[in-house]
Amino acid sequence: MDVVDLARWQFGITTVVHYFFVPFTISMAFLVAIMQTMWMRTQDERWLRLTKFFGKLLLINLAVGVVTGLVQEFQFGLNWSDFSRFVGDIFGAPLAMEALLAFYLESVFVGVWIFGWGRIPPKIHLATIWVTAFATLLSAYFILAANSFMQNPVGYEINEEAGRAELTDFGAVLTNKVTLVTFPHTIFAAFMVGGAVVAGVAMWHLVKGRREPTAAEPGAPSDAITFRHALRIGAVAVLIGGVGAAVSGDLQGKVMTEVQPMKMAAAEALYDTQQPAPFSLFTVGSLDGSQALYSIEIPYLLSFLSTGSFQGEVQGINDIQQEYEQLYGPGDYTPNIPATYWTFRLMVGFGGLAAAIAAWQLWSTRRGRVPTSVWALRATVVLPFLPLAANTFGWVFTEMGRQPWLVFGLMPTASGVTPGSTAGGVFATLASFTVLYAGLTVLWVWLLAKHARPGLPDVSAEARWGRSSAGEDGSSAGDAAAGSGDDDAADRPLTFAY
Repeated sequence: MDVVDLARWQFGITTVVHYFFVPFTISMAFLVAIMQTMWMRTQDERWLRLTKFFGKLLLINLAVGVVTGLVQEFQFGLNWSDFSRFVGDIFGAPLAMEALLAFYLESVFVGVWIFGWGRIPPKIHLATIWVTAFATLLSAYFILAANSFMQNPVGYEINEEAGRAELTDFGAVLTNKVTLVTFPHTIFAAFMVGGAVVAGVAMWHLVKGRREPTAAEPGAPSDAITFRHALRIGAVAVLIGGVGAAVSGDLQGKVMTEVQPMKMAAAEALYDTQQPAPFSLFTVGSLDGSQALYSIEIPYLLSFLSTGSFQGEVQGINDIQQEYEQLYGPGDYTPNIPATYWTFRLMVGFGGLAAAIAAWQLWSTRRGRVPTSVWALRATVVLPFLPLAANTFGWVFTEMGRQPWLVFGLMPTASGVTPGSTAGGVFATLASFTVLYAGLTVLWVWLLAKHARPGLPDVSAEARWGRSSAGEDGSSAGDAAAGSGDDDAADRPLTFAY
């Protein structure tokens, strides 16, 4: 492989692995905030136990995700310096706001949340996790605004002398039509990940029957009932995320057809313009998709996905290629057809399967039921990986479908590589980053499994702290924690279990 291919592989590997943590963090922050809110409203100890249990998984994910994100930033200067120079004036504003505003809020307030148990008033403590959750949305929006410029450049002018794009309208960058449809689609898809983790872990504990209350603890909250609450919350999050992702994805498909018709044609391997155009669920044919030997198609569906009309015309790859040659000059403007075709279907397929399992979980736990079959356990083990895979394949489709452009219509991918890069040098960093990210991924999975396996924690001291907040007995939260009688309760937040 040449330098460009190696540099693309390196950026792709680091980006995909880092994105494992992004939807998990966004959705889990909100789910934990909801659980803590339920505890504050009801003072039911079950909600506090769920808050502490899933809060620990959130913090593990956040810590490892930050490490992978820091390493990913080196890619811009390491292998893609010409790209960084070209878009630096555009990317500078949204990425600076992401770091100085969104990430700052996220990191500060999650720190206050970790170490604030028993030290600050409960309502203020609850506010910190909500600020953290909304900060993740801000972070996602600013990053998507930068990425959307690569899909649909707006708010710029080209400085021919400097050979770079320069920002002229920051508002246009933030309100890019691609950003406006990509953001809700990304967030809904993220909630499928967090919901699947909550539902999957809860179902696993239910099926395994861990930590049921004994006769010696007649007043103890049942872990089965508690995990059943968590399972149903997670399943509802998956279903809401699935419906939202489907609706927003439909809108995104129409915008994509408008600004990047080649990507939509590549998603269907549609070489010739058709009106109306079918959508194939599955196709067996030549590797480039130009000839189909066997295909299962839904008539008119691609026309609707692309234009909003079942009779709409969808341009084919061949016609778009001719148009691009006239606009941009000779060259091959077709992305990798097998990759775009199958990643699109894997995205939809894995997301749909996750929603189906979540719907089954809600049905199987209705009216107090608890499933115990081996198939329930198998579905539980698979569930968290399905929306994560759907998110990953969706981003692979988005980025590979834009090729051969780094910035659509402005900068070809081959022109963005750092001058003087060698295949040997890029391969060395590719190998080292791959090993590093593989190790971090294994560590992440191991830590999540280790801390999810034991079950719900004992939170009697924290429950007393919540009930003894100022306004009920006149004492402060700090006084309640210090005088609760628990062994050094005031110091407990400083441990990993906060």
